[in-house]
Order: sequence, then structure tokens, then C-alpha cells
Amino acid sequence: MSITPESVQQLLNSEDYGDRIRGINQLRQLDSQVAFEMIKPLVNDNNARIRYAAVSQLDTLGKHDLETSLELLRDRLYNDPEIDVKAAAADAIGGLKLTIAYEDLDRSYHQTPDWLLQFSIIAALGELGDPRGFDLLKEALESGNNLLVTAAISSLGELGDSRAVALLIPFATDEDWQVRHRLAQALGRLGGDQARATLQQLATDSVELVAREATNNLG
Repeated sequence: MSITPESVQQLLNSEDYGDRIRGINQLRQLDSQVAFEMIKPLVNDNNARIRYAAVSQLDTLGKHDLETSLELLRDRLYNDPEIDVKAAAADAIGGLKLTIAYEDLDRSYHQTPDWLLQFSIIAALGELGDPRGFDLLKEALESGNNLLVTAAISSLGELGDSRAVALLIPFATDEDWQVRHRLAQALGRLGGDQARATLQQLATDSVELVAREATNNLG
């Protein structure tokens, strides 16, 4: 049976949760502009899992109307009762590069006590590409939370601000190999003499994945 807007809408209107999720997944097979119009009301659905699935798809479908997407994502970021839906909104803001919403991400990071939302915001800042994110990423590096630190290292690499190199070098001796692995990736993106010297150090790391990543970036 072929997938059409009508068949997908029938699934989305179903009272069965499984049908509705299947309908959301099938939106990927429709014209993206049509799919965007169909997914908009689901962002405010009564079911949290439906909202999460819909908000997550705005990362790509939202490109058709950035102004409406911004409005929807800001609303979920501030007002959704579920943290993972808020986190998905932060991810989508980064994916759509909605730099106009940088202050919303910064405010939400400082207002929430929840690590998942903080992690999603920090992870989104690299993709967002707003230079204002540098200070918030620096703050996350100093948080003492390994998940936030790892995400901040990656995002600083993506952001491409050379000031990050000096902040990142001390993590070359971090006891967590995953931090060192992310560091090798970030320094490879950032480049420069200091980054190269640290990559040479990491190329002799006792963990093979770290050493390989550093060696590849030296090449």
C-alpha cells in the first residue's frame, strides 16, 4: 500500500498510540513541505511521546518555515512539562541554526536544574554556530559534570573559535578516555600549533581509539 498524505493523516488521527507513531515516522516519506504542515499540530499534542517525536522531526522539516518553527520550538522549550521534549526543542533549534534563539537557550540552561536539558543545550550550541555560545560552553567545561564537559568539548570544536584550544588542552590528561577522544576530535577541527602539540601527545594514548583519532587528525 502506497504512503500518501491521506493515509498518513488517517494514522495520525487514530486513537491508537502505535498508529500515530507510525504515521509520524511515515511523514519522512512525504514531500517535506506537506509533512511540515501535518506535523505542526502534533507539537502540542496531549501525549508527551507524540510531542517528542514531532518536535524531533522539526530539526529537518522546520526548514520550510523558520519563523513558525521558531515559535513552536520556543514554546516547547519554555512550556512543555516534559524535560525530554524541552531537550528535543533545544536540539532542533541547533539543527535549524536558529541563532535568534540563542538567548532562549542560554536562559533555559541557567534556569533548569535538569542535566538532560542542560546537556542538550550544550550539545546544540556547536551546530547552532553562534559565537555568543563560547562563554556558555566555557562555563559547561567548568561544571564538573562529565556529560556536560564532553558535550562542551565537542561543541567548542564545532564552533571553531581558536580561543577554545587553551581551554581544552588540560583535558588531555583527563582520566575518562571518552573525554580524551572527544578532545582529539575537537582539536582536529580547531587546528593550530598548540592543538597539534596536544594531538601528538594524544597519539600515544593508552586507549587505541584515542590514539587513532589523534593520529588521524595529525595527518
